[in-house]
Amino acid sequence: MPITDDMIIEATGELYSRSLRKVPEDAKAALAAAMETESNETARQTLKLQLKSAEMSENKDTFVCSDSGVPVYFVKVGSKAELACDFKASIRKGYEVLVETIEPPLLKHVTNPITLERGYHGKDMPIVSYDFESGADYVEMVCSPKALGSGRWAALELFTFPTLEQIETYILDVAIKAGAQHCPPVLMGVGIGGTFDHCAGLAKKQTLRPIGEKNPDPVLAEMEARLTKAINGLGFGPMGTGGDTTVLGVHVDFSSGHGFTPVAVCFNCWINRRARVRIWGDGRMEWSE
Repeated sequence: MPITDDMIIEATGELYSRSLRKVPEDAKAALAAAMETESNETARQTLKLQLKSAEMSENKDTFVCSDSGVPVYFVKVGSKAELACDFKASIRKGYEVLVETIEPPLLKHVTNPITLERGYHGKDMPIVSYDFESGADYVEMVCSPKALGSGRWAALELFTFPTLEQIETYILDVAIKAGAQHCPPVLMGVGIGGTFDHCAGLAKKQTLRPIGEKNPDPVLAEMEARLTKAINGLGFGPMGTGGDTTVLGVHVDFSSGHGFTPVAVCFNCWINRRARVRIWGDGRMEWSE
């Protein structure tokens, strides 16, 4: 059974809607765990309020945050998937239908960077990245809307044959500069190596990795643990209230490259918005986070 335009249109709108209304289970578990170890009473109360907000949005079927961001999708096409669709046109159509029908309505966050005109649509909207999966007979789509708070503080720097210490110092400097302006506790994605554009993609994809999932590379796993401890030691705390919980996790990936080494850092705010679906060859839609 081929994967059709109608399936992609439906998935596009439903993914965005789900991502705005529900904090993923791994993020809620991380917030709850942080409450148990947090030494600052104000920070504990802030974490409690965040969990309460997550619960209320689910129960009332409304947005966790009024900043719905801009639509960002990651599409992975299985090599055995039978396709009868125009991905670009269908994703755009799915987003257009969503804008017209979603309740509550979206605010006009899509901005033309040249004219500063704001609306729902624009050049390259939605933002979509494509990849391929060998041997799979499905299409996987992930929606991770990007809003102002976490998006503003992403950064990338290019180094020449840097040491691990230099890389970690830069990552820590980015965290210090962001402070509490990205709505912590955040999830931090880090990309190292490759080219400028590839490195930024690595960092973003690491924010989609479930919180608590151990990095299979032992060097990166140790690096993640050191950075998490160091950033939480900065004392910014949940929403800048102080305390021990500024990051819920630091996720790192790398790519081989040249002697010049880009290092990219990006953030997801405490809501950690994402929704995922696999559209199988038999027509099933399997929803997850």
